Amino acid sequence: MKDGQISRRRPTQADVAELASVSQAMVSYVINNTPSVSIPEETRTRVLDAVRTLGYVPQSTARSLRTRKTSTVAGILPDITNPFYPAFERGIQDVAEIHGYDLITCNTDGIEEKELKYLRLAEQGRVDGFVAVLFHVSAVHLRSLLERGVAIVRLEPARKEVGPLSLDNIYVDNAAAAQTATSYLIERGHRTIAMLGGQNGPQHRRVLGYCQALVAHGLPINEALIQGDGFKEDNGYHAMRYVLGRMPRPTAVFAANDLIAMGALAALRDTGLRVPDDIAVVGFDDIPAAKLVSPPLTTISQFPEQLGRRAAEMLFERLEGTVTGGGRCELMPHELIVRESA
Repeated sequence: MKDGQISRRRPTQADVAELASVSQAMVSYVINNTPSVSIPEETRTRVLDAVRTLGYVPQSTARSLRTRKTSTVAGILPDITNPFYPAFERGIQDVAEIHGYDLITCNTDGIEEKELKYLRLAEQGRVDGFVAVLFHVSAVHLRSLLERGVAIVRLEPARKEVGPLSLDNIYVDNAAAAQTATSYLIERGHRTIAMLGGQNGPQHRRVLGYCQALVAHGLPINEALIQGDGFKEDNGYHAMRYVLGRMPRPTAVFAANDLIAMGALAALRDTGLRVPDDIAVVGFDDIPAAKLVSPPLTTISQFPEQLGRRAAEMLFERLEGTVTGGGRCELMPHELIVRESA
């Protein structure tokens, strides 16, 4: 090699073995942390020092051919722009990294064709498992993947019946959480309460909880006050403007998520109404911006990072074989966070 010429050849396992004065097999045992082989600590340190010195990176493709594992999992989410889901994904990533796995994120926009598209990542052997929020795909679609050993954990809005398939679920009781939020407003003296939110995904469970709270307190359900068919700020804005034209005008609003609630706050500002003096607002999700809007938003927290971590732990329990057998369904906590909007 001429002076000043830089070699661009990637360092190999053989290079590591030569520098560390060990066999290639020993390098493989150290890198893969093979549990069945006892390795002296001095040898392990020497190999790892050689790896760092050379900048050696194991070839994941070759390793996956040997182990039939990709060391990759996926998070399949309906809307990565909704701040709830990046926090949820962060929890998954934290656990994946502990287990030496990479995480890829797939955004479906809540569309059935996209949900099915990303399931094909597992069918093609590109991921070992996934944590998913699925609005359209059911256990029927997942059966063949589960039977092939793909690990799957779903985030659900309610308890799911489990069976012999190894399909795991984690959930917050959305109906109970919505009932908590609506009951809080009723207990604060409100009798005409609007419900803003979509009817898809978890939102229909939140509408159910809202209705259950009204019935439990002997209040009528006014269908005209249940408005909105989307999950973003503009949906909340237009739904809020609509219900403000109903009579009697509501004195409080429960929104199916915080983005809808923020749209409602903007509509109330534009119409000159004060929150909470003229109308109270409660959201759902406790996204980071909920405490920053004016006034800070009273909302339901689902603790998304905790949800993501537990979902990923359940996933790796399957991947590592510490849990076998039929499906599981695990309830996670929710909490009403009281701030100034209600």
